[in-house]
Amino acid sequence: MDRPRYYTLRFSCPDRVGIVARVASFFAEHGGWILRSSQHSDEDSNRFFMRVEVRADSLSFHLSELRRRFEPVAEELDMDWQISDSAVKKRVVILVSKQMHCIYDLLERWQSRELEIEIPCVISNHAEARGLVEWHGIPFHHVPVSKDNKPEAWAEIERLFVESGGEAMVLARFMQILPADLCDRFTGRILNIHHSFLPSFVGASPYLQAYRRGVKQVGATCHYVTADLDQGPIIDQDVTRVDHGDTVKDLIRYGKDIEKAVLARGLRHHLEDRVLISGRRTVVL
Repeated sequence: MDRPRYYTLRFSCPDRVGIVARVASFFAEHGGWILRSSQHSDEDSNRFFMRVEVRADSLSFHLSELRRRFEPVAEELDMDWQISDSAVKKRVVILVSKQMHCIYDLLERWQSRELEIEIPCVISNHAEARGLVEWHGIPFHHVPVSKDNKPEAWAEIERLFVESGGEAMVLARFMQILPADLCDRFTGRILNIHHSFLPSFVGASPYLQAYRRGVKQVGATCHYVTADLDQGPIIDQDVTRVDHGDTVKDLIRYGKDIEKAVLARGLRHHLEDRVLISGRRTVVL
């Protein structure tokens, strides 16, 4: 059974007494039916994080009016806030290189409506994914990236993302380092899957690094992209056990399964407005 349409309020603010009561009272005053609520008080930063789902049909006004009426509360509590509508699908642009296991998984989840998103286009620095993407009826853009054309290539990738109305950019094993200015312009909107349990084995060939180190677990990490390579706030992670008899190829095979699941889970957290960034960390509500 489909869930009723709902609005999601997500915010952080300086911690103090009465925040939950103030937010709950606001919705109660307007007949708002709270479906779910979760919060976290962070002692290190002295900030409060909260996510609230409110049934849309319990309010007598639309989203724009809800935002207008809530704004004084947000100003009163000095909130960094947003309100989204579950009926509006987010537009996700996927970037991929030659390894396609993650995009295969995302496209299957999209086609089966497990992920309720719009995919306006897929961008790749190689042409291998064209057939797969176009078979799904999605526009495919081949933008080669080399040491001689990087400024032009990144400008084109950014243009395609913006003109397609992209709200989130997903690096589904896109094996290029993004320029710092692009990361800064889209802070909190670019997700990457790294084939390692960060902060271990950053950069290239992490499975080979893990094999040489003799680890007993390999994993994957979904994180937001920042100008610092593989150092962005972590959204989700997972691991599986390995032993001395496993080869590098075995580690890669195990890792691919984890990568797909972790990327899908991290993307879902982002799409459902569950992730709030707190410095180098995230709060996932």
